[in-house]
Amino acid sequence: MAVRITDLCISCDACLEECPTSSIVDADDNPTGEDYYYVDPETCSECIGDNDSPACQASCPTEDCIVWDMPFNDENREHFTSSSLYKLPEEGLGSNQPYHEEISMEDRKSGEVESEIS
Repeated sequence: MAVRITDLCISCDACLEECPTSSIVDADDNPTGEDYYYVDPETCSECIGDNDSPACQASCPTEDCIVWDMPFNDENREHFTSSSLYKLPEEGLGSNQPYHEEISMEDRKSGEVESEIS
């Protein structure tokens, strides 16, 4: 996963149709139980191979709602397993989704990446 929807989500449905991997679910299906949309970390690919940047963010009318997150891979296992933001399968991480390498891991970890995804 390389994008995450925050609690600023207004549940407008704009991102649902735009996601080429069908990685976004609405609040009713959010596995964390939160009342906003959710990006499945196992299938989100930052739209690599489909768009120049994440289509969900481009379609979202709410500023700072969709932000960069860590790539879903073994190197970032603790990021996903130590947070209640994610619900992963019992067997744990087994995927290595593509991600935009120009966004450094240090910037992703620090939260210093601008929310505007471009």
